[in-house]
Amino acid sequence: MSARMPRIAAYLFFLAAPLAAHAVDHQDLAPYPAAKDGQERHVIRLDARAHEENFKVQIIIGKTMETDCNQASFGADLRERTVQGWGYPYYEAADIVGPVSTLMACPDSTKKTAFVQTTGQGYWLRYNSMLPIVVYAPQGYEVRYRLWEAAEQILPASRN
Repeated sequence: MSARMPRIAAYLFFLAAPLAAHAVDHQDLAPYPAAKDGQERHVIRLDARAHEENFKVQIIIGKTMETDCNQASFGADLRERTVQGWGYPYYEAADIVGPVSTLMACPDSTKKTAFVQTTGQGYWLRYNSMLPIVVYAPQGYEVRYRLWEAAEQILPASRN
């Protein structure tokens, strides 16, 4: 056998690993419903962390569009649902309205491309690496997320 054989085996392993992970990804989604007509299912998988109670996940739903100098947003609440028979949560933003924007007079007619996000209730979730975060949003909308971490220092409140 040549000395190159272990390298080739390692290379093949690294090529196959994403395929194996992809198969597992679909398996953990089996309990979740398929997306309804006009919707898409988005999945967020979080890494395990020490002290997950110190983290929050902010879900951000929106779309990239042309805007002017005004502040634009869509309106929608992110509603928590439960997978029947499993008790797993999933989230749905079904009735997105807008975009709405401020009505300032822009100094020029310059347009820019920007990500315009939804505002509403339910976009802050607890961090839980044990289950995927499954979000259903209308087609054409993106689902993004941001992680927030609590500060180590806990400060006392004053007594008045």
